[in-house]
Amino acid sequence: MLGDIQAGLGDALETLRDLARGIYPPLLADKGLASAVEAQSQKASMPVRVDSNGIGRYSQEFEAAVYFCVLEALQNASKYADASDVAVRLWQENGDLLFSVADDGRGFDQETTPLGAGLQNMSDRLAALGGTLDIRSRPGGGTIVSGRIPVRSIEPV
Repeated sequence: MLGDIQAGLGDALETLRDLARGIYPPLLADKGLASAVEAQSQKASMPVRVDSNGIGRYSQEFEAAVYFCVLEALQNASKYADASDVAVRLWQENGDLLFSVADDGRGFDQETTPLGAGLQNMSDRLAALGGTLDIRSRPGGGTIVSGRIPVRSIEPV
């Protein structure tokens, strides 16, 4: 139990350090979305697989939007889903930057469960850039959070 508390405090300190650096994590700025998501996935409390399928670099606002949406979805999978496996996918298709975070957790009934603040924030973040968020879940069937933002790569893929 003490180990869990120490790990939680370590995560909280790292989050505070990221905030102190101006919200935009240095790895995201230096190496891009794929590297930053991969680094965060290694810190997750459950196994996370990342498939970034050769995405390029994008403007800071697009990379930040997708990065923080993926982190929120990973946090939700850890806190609420009781997931044992999560797959993150990042890709570009027809001028759009897309992501999906799929977990094998307990899922929820979308008709009776209101969206929490985290999912609403994700939706608002993407909408501000002309994008959309889609959530698919069912009890016992896991959850898939996916998003799409119209972009153009600023670096060849």
